[in-house]
Amino acid sequence: MKSEDDTAGNSGSTGSTDSTDSTVLLHVEGRTGVVTLNRPKALNSLTHPMVLRIDEALAAWAEDPAVHQVLIRGAGERGLCAGGDIRAIHDDAKAGGVASADFWRDEYRLNARIARYPKPYVALMDGIVMGGGVGISAHGTVRIVTERSRVAMPETGIGFVPDIGGTHLLSLAPGELGTHLALTAAAVGAADALLCGLADHFVPADRLPELTADLATAPAHEVLPRYGEAPPPGELAERRAWIDHCYAADTVEEIVDRLLAQGVPAAKEAAEAILAKSPTALKVTLASLRRAAALGSLEPVLAQEFRVSCHALRSPDLVEGIRARVVDKDRRPRWSPADLAEVSGADVERFFAPLGEGRELRLPEGGLSRG
Repeated sequence: MKSEDDTAGNSGSTGSTDSTDSTVLLHVEGRTGVVTLNRPKALNSLTHPMVLRIDEALAAWAEDPAVHQVLIRGAGERGLCAGGDIRAIHDDAKAGGVASADFWRDEYRLNARIARYPKPYVALMDGIVMGGGVGISAHGTVRIVTERSRVAMPETGIGFVPDIGGTHLLSLAPGELGTHLALTAAAVGAADALLCGLADHFVPADRLPELTADLATAPAHEVLPRYGEAPPPGELAERRAWIDHCYAADTVEEIVDRLLAQGVPAAKEAAEAILAKSPTALKVTLASLRRAAALGSLEPVLAQEFRVSCHALRSPDLVEGIRARVVDKDRRPRWSPADLAEVSGADVERFFAPLGEGRELRLPEGGLSRG
């Protein structure tokens, strides 16, 4: 998602003064290290330099006794982060490059660092939080949503597969809610993000500045009780019965058949949303979720996602999906193959094949990962 604001972050001090001309602003406010994603015109979408800068700051603050907790937020009022720069991924994939794989390697390492961070990591998930935006927030220890939050893993819509530890997070959601979100790419509001385990607290958006100011002088566990409220009603709780039944099926085809047989408008809409996505991405996504549940902890799931992402980079559907959504914007992707029945088990297995010596993602297991 490129925009006019396409400058790259740079390395620099993690001291008490904001860097100028940067896509990631860093400063220490009282006891809290503050990370502000600063690409509001691009919905704060992540670039490789931004990932490296955040990782560097977190590493430094982890060892700094003056920093007791970390806060991450997005500049502007539209969202924390809309994910990675998918136009750049499109161009890299078309050119047969390796820049996207290099970006993912460092991004997934950052996700793992956040999940096992030794200090409270507070994420303001206000507005749009999608893809990579989920990766830098939902692995944290204190995850705050507002009435403006729209949280999603939208990858199947561009011929890709949920990554950034998303298959781990979604595999931990109650029942089959995670499968529903992964296959449909649906965005959810505050109540449903809480229900799915993607967030912990609801705070009205107009109270975030006050909450942020209080975090400068007190720990998050003392501040949050003064701000947390019950969220507006969601949609998924009352749909659990048919969601859990339909998405427990072994194949995407059977899931769609069960959804269509429910006689419920929302289930029919879910089936139609699934059928509009890349058939290959759908089948690989279902397999990824089921394998993530078996893997258990975050680090091996990230290693699996890295394999899948690298193989997806050479899949025609990723380039085509981004073309249809972002480049030409015709919203008419031509998937290859076009039908679920044409995607074989061997086709799916290729996405999980080893990458070869020196190319795998290696992460230490343990720490503070969820699960």
